[in-house]
Amino acid sequence: MSLKIYTLSNPFHQHMPEWPSSPSVNVTVNKFHAKDGLYQMQWDGIMHRGTHMDAPLHVTENTPSINDYPLWRLCGTGVVVSIPKEKWGIITAEDLENAKPEIQEGDIVMINTGFHRKWGDSDEYFAYGCGADKSAAQWFVDKKVKLVGYGCQANDHPLATKLVDHGLGPTQPHLIEEYKEMSGRDPKEDFPEWEPAHKTLMVKGGIPGIENIGGDIDEVTGKRCFFTALPWRWPGGDGSIVRVLAIVDPDQKFRFETGQ
Repeated sequence: MSLKIYTLSNPFHQHMPEWPSSPSVNVTVNKFHAKDGLYQMQWDGIMHRGTHMDAPLHVTENTPSINDYPLWRLCGTGVVVSIPKEKWGIITAEDLENAKPEIQEGDIVMINTGFHRKWGDSDEYFAYGCGADKSAAQWFVDKKVKLVGYGCQANDHPLATKLVDHGLGPTQPHLIEEYKEMSGRDPKEDFPEWEPAHKTLMVKGGIPGIENIGGDIDEVTGKRCFFTALPWRWPGGDGSIVRVLAIVDPDQKFRFETGQ
């Protein structure tokens, strides 16, 4: 039986859902067939849109850029695990330890949280989504995984971002009061650090983190796959749009070595 190839990236276009920041993605048609005899578009925006990979430089000064990830981290064998989460759910080290198929040292890991089914221009996906905590990021570092992809809005939980009282925030202060009403606690008590999963995974561990995994992820969940996730070759870049492919061996026996 031949290999099967699946895409785990969401479509990239001008009107796609975007994390609540600026600027937006803007696409202009500069030339078109009836007028010019050819078709040409101009794209303006930031790299942190759609399915994309962050660089350590995005969150910490004087750290590696997107071009500094070694190539062996960007392709290899791994697993797609189901870790379903609801509103403000947290991906923890315990979730990863209990995940099936078992996550092995040197794996690429894609996490299906179920939130890719809510992918849209909405608070439901971005503000009320889920994310990993510091313990999960540290678990990945200790496990020496190659790369991680999250089927949700970001590496970190939304309440550990500038949406609330972190960094440049709060940009969505209503979330602070909503969390207090739901939990009886200030979000700063439960999420005291600004994007600790980003910083632990990428800066401490050198592990790429891909946000907004989606596409055909349901079709490969629970399987061991070969993955490719190739960012732009951009020296100094803080991140990159990335096309993620999962290649499945129907016999589930094939495994590439780490490639180091």
